[in-house]
Amino acid sequence: MLSLKARILTIIFLVACISWLSGEIWGAIYAWVAATVCLALMLVHQLWHSNRFSNLLLSPSYGEVPVAVGIWGEIYYRLHKLVRSWRDQVLEVEQQHNRFIQAIQASPNGVIMLNEDDQVEWCNAIAESHFGLNARRDAMQRITHIIRRPSFVQYILRQNYRNPIRLANMGQFEQYSLDVQIFPYGDKQKLVLSQDVSQIEKTDAMRRDFVANVSHELKTPLTVLSGFLETVHEFELEKNDRDRYIQMMQVQTGRMKTLVDDLLTLAKLEGNPEPPSTQPIGMAQVISRLQLDAEGLSQGQHQIFVEKHSDSDLLGDEAELYSAFSNLVSNAVRYTPSGGQIHIIWSGAEDGGVELSVKDTGAGISEEHLPRLTERFYRVDRSRSRDTGGTGLGLAIVKHVANRHQGDLKITSQLGVGSTFCLHFPKQRVA
Repeated sequence: MLSLKARILTIIFLVACISWLSGEIWGAIYAWVAATVCLALMLVHQLWHSNRFSNLLLSPSYGEVPVAVGIWGEIYYRLHKLVRSWRDQVLEVEQQHNRFIQAIQASPNGVIMLNEDDQVEWCNAIAESHFGLNARRDAMQRITHIIRRPSFVQYILRQNYRNPIRLANMGQFEQYSLDVQIFPYGDKQKLVLSQDVSQIEKTDAMRRDFVANVSHELKTPLTVLSGFLETVHEFELEKNDRDRYIQMMQVQTGRMKTLVDDLLTLAKLEGNPEPPSTQPIGMAQVISRLQLDAEGLSQGQHQIFVEKHSDSDLLGDEAELYSAFSNLVSNAVRYTPSGGQIHIIWSGAEDGGVELSVKDTGAGISEEHLPRLTERFYRVDRSRSRDTGGTGLGLAIVKHVANRHQGDLKITSQLGVGSTFCLHFPKQRVA
């Protein structure tokens, strides 16, 4: 169907033709002039809309549809609809890209994207921390110019990425041990992944030290026992000498039994995922037992004082808590010289919790040793610890028991004055 303008122009042409055929020369002239003017206006109109259409293609509008009638109105409407559809698709892709970037940024592993020339295209924040990178500064830099470790450079050159390599002492502000592996993808591109294994290495080192310490602690009494047994077997001894050797062997076997018992207790605490029970524990009876233990271990060589400033009881596992309390008391007796004082104090805390403190007047501990006292087998003075029968596991047990009961161990000490070991428990552990 013809448009309104086309129909008007057709009518004008028909009028001109009829006027010419009927001899109306001026009428025909007027009609041809009108047709020419109409054609000129239509041409101007088309040129204006063509220019408008070109501008819309150069800078699409996402707002209102441009106003027009006829075919141009239909063109503008369809163009506007198509542009909005493309824009929605672009926005969806951008949102997916942003979610993808956020997911990689949230990853605990470092991620570096390399192009076919091993240049850095992008990396996440973890990779920046692991390798001391800056995503903007180091963009399009060759990775081997940034990570210059010979082992990593050889790893890149060999192009055998089946297994990761380990890089120690990485990072700018914090030192990391990293497992780094490369995964080729796309068109000769590479993905470099890094995983922080510092804690794993620390755990492995602790395990090796633990095995070495246990072996060392058991070797000494076993050597003594072996020597005594050989002496008793090969030589005829008098009864007094035999009894003395047997007594020494009993001391060494007791030492080994104590060490094994402490190891089993520590293993049980570390390997028990279940929270401790919340049974009420009568602290009056526990304090009395601790006083008897201290007096029995002291054999009258120390002054034992008990101070009970709170009537509150404790919620928890009685066996575990008594083991922790007993370790603190026995340590105080062992490391306090004869004539010294030992105070066992049960009191309330400012935050509504409770505290058990064991205070002694021993030689005291240097400040640099305090943070490491709860490490397994850590001793300030090894020879003195062995003389007193310590295994080096007591405070490690105390720390684990405190952690399982949401408590913490506070240690204060002064050389020549004494030490105070305080087990603090929060308000929710008060019966």
